[in-house]
Amino acid sequence: MLSAIVISAALAVATPGPRPCDIYAAAGTPCVAAHSVVRSLYAAYTGPLYAVARTKDNTTQDIGVTAEGAANSAAQDTFCGGTPCTIFKIYDQSPKANHLDLAPPGGAANHPDVGTNATSQRLVIYGRPVYAAVFDGGEGYRNDKTVGVATGDEPQSMYMVTSGTHYNDKCCFDYGNAEVDNKDHGAGTMEAIYWGNCTGWGAGAESGPWVMADLENGLWGGDQKVNPINTPIHAKFVTAMVKGEPGGFVLKGGDAQTGPLKTLYAGPRPSGYNPMNKQGAIILGIGGDNSDWAIGTFYEGVMTQGFSSDATDDAIQANIAAAGYDE
Repeated sequence: MLSAIVISAALAVATPGPRPCDIYAAAGTPCVAAHSVVRSLYAAYTGPLYAVARTKDNTTQDIGVTAEGAANSAAQDTFCGGTPCTIFKIYDQSPKANHLDLAPPGGAANHPDVGTNATSQRLVIYGRPVYAAVFDGGEGYRNDKTVGVATGDEPQSMYMVTSGTHYNDKCCFDYGNAEVDNKDHGAGTMEAIYWGNCTGWGAGAESGPWVMADLENGLWGGDQKVNPINTPIHAKFVTAMVKGEPGGFVLKGGDAQTGPLKTLYAGPRPSGYNPMNKQGAIILGIGGDNSDWAIGTFYEGVMTQGFSSDATDDAIQANIAAAGYDE
């Protein structure tokens, strides 16, 4: 009987339950991008999560997953050997292969971005130690030639798990859909998640931080300059969600460790943003024109084809909380 219990437990570890992209696929809104430096976003995914470069000799190594689906930080520790390493690539786990490389120069910041320090923050997921991608300004990732990402006014859904305590009021700590040539093409050419307390365009209640949508030439917490319903989220780990469809968009957010998501805005787009003209590139840690002055922390994020249901959003939040984000 004891051996049967041991075998059963081993199988449970080796075959994790559904992950976010499994949930989205079952709901008819499949992932077209799935990026994470902490865990697999499909139960069956066994490939690399990200790649690190060792500064002293510029050699590189992919970092994969453990049986539980957590990032294999032990492999990173062995490779880096206590010397500086940076994350220079974040792999897309979806079949679309929309991998994120270091961002090139853009219209706002005319220099190539650098990779995040691979060991700036150590945290725990599924009870295993992993590392975050911590942005302190000047770092950024991008893919200008994607497959399957929404363009024009097509619907899409996105979420990001980020740090609730590492942010600023600069532009722009984003994850999502942006221009394909690293330049500002005007209102409606982006649709990305923003996290921080910038008030240059729109804002939420109090002094932030807020989940907002970067729609280009504007960070919006609703369809007006100030949305009092968009309240700050005060938590160690935050789930931030943006969903867009013809005629409107939705903002949701919550504590990534526990509890439900809150709808922060659901309604029409701001004046001048309808219809949308999304271009379909993917950015992380920067604005669409490579504005790279914001700070923030990235753990995981997904972009889908289609507008997800509230029930799907709730299931995603429950999955994130079950992953056991902790310090």
